[in-house]
Amino acid sequence: MRKNFLSVCILFFLVLVNPTSSLAVTTPALGAKSWLLMDVVSNQVLASRHAEEKTTARAASKLMTTYLVFGALKEGRLSLKQSVVIPEKIAVLNSGGSRMFLQAGGKATVQELLYGLIVHDADDAALVLSLVVSGDEKRFVELMNQESLRLGMKSTLYASPFGSGKGGYSTLADLAVLAANVIREYPAYYFNFSVRELTYNSIRMRNPNRLLWLDPAVDGLMATNGSGQSYMLVASARRHSALGERRLLSIVSGAVSDQARTQESLKLLNWGFQNFDMIRLFEKDQIVAKPEVWKGSSGNMEVGFIEDTYISIPKGAVPRLRSVLVRNDPLIAPIDEGARIGTLKVMIENKVIAELPVFALEQINVASFLGRLWDTICLWFK
Repeated sequence: MRKNFLSVCILFFLVLVNPTSSLAVTTPALGAKSWLLMDVVSNQVLASRHAEEKTTARAASKLMTTYLVFGALKEGRLSLKQSVVIPEKIAVLNSGGSRMFLQAGGKATVQELLYGLIVHDADDAALVLSLVVSGDEKRFVELMNQESLRLGMKSTLYASPFGSGKGGYSTLADLAVLAANVIREYPAYYFNFSVRELTYNSIRMRNPNRLLWLDPAVDGLMATNGSGQSYMLVASARRHSALGERRLLSIVSGAVSDQARTQESLKLLNWGFQNFDMIRLFEKDQIVAKPEVWKGSSGNMEVGFIEDTYISIPKGAVPRLRSVLVRNDPLIAPIDEGARIGTLKVMIENKVIAELPVFALEQINVASFLGRLWDTICLWFK
């Protein structure tokens, strides 16, 4: 007879927990309406303020337009050297935002348009690129919203490729999801975000992301201005550690000036690097549990991670780590190797700091007819 059916949650401790300890990490005081700091490697939000509140979709629109253009480049549907004839529609663009002064009937390469969009926050560049990708602005907006849903951006609605005007909205939490995916999915095109200056039609334009000059670790992403000169900066910095590259993503919104958003973004990034350590929690193929499997060729299955798994934790917090494995029980064969079978919740005391997918590390085929019949009977009494 099999052992009793396991509960959905299996608690196991990485180390002993001190119940009287505290996180002891004081979040910084920033001169901005809202902000967020994310560890891109572990996909953790380290700190935030008002990150779930809806705000203008300007930055999210520009970044999603960039994301879709990168996708078209990677798939070979566009090339950076491709020449584009500027459509007549550009002449009636009245978005009220920054422009790179494209002229109807003129020409620009996809690379120049990308620089205009990223380096100068140009609405006209965003519009032309949307037409190059999809042939129609309305269709492009539909693609933007489709990708938003696919990425899990639950509080975002796009109304235009450049985000000006009414109808669109997003949140800093969603914007962080998008920015992290841009960084992870398109490393070959990420260099566009570190370009400091653009000259087009003899007009020199400087990247409003001033951190590119102030901190050599910062290599993107983009700065935008909202209504009422509400300044926003989405910035990313990478630094090396003993375990490899660390990358943090900061978003500061609602700053009162260009200088303020620059200073507060730098303060937030430095706070993250100074107060958190990156640790390798598990190695690739490391077994973290051997749960029971029903109706399978084996009674138990090895589960763990299919790649090295890192997390960021407050400095000195290792002795307070614990984890909880939440499984998709009952586990019934067949189960393919690499199938997700649950989530590992990593906690410091009672606060969840990371949720990591756990996978089957081996193939479990179905048992014989008698084995399946016996397990079916056993499950009736569990």
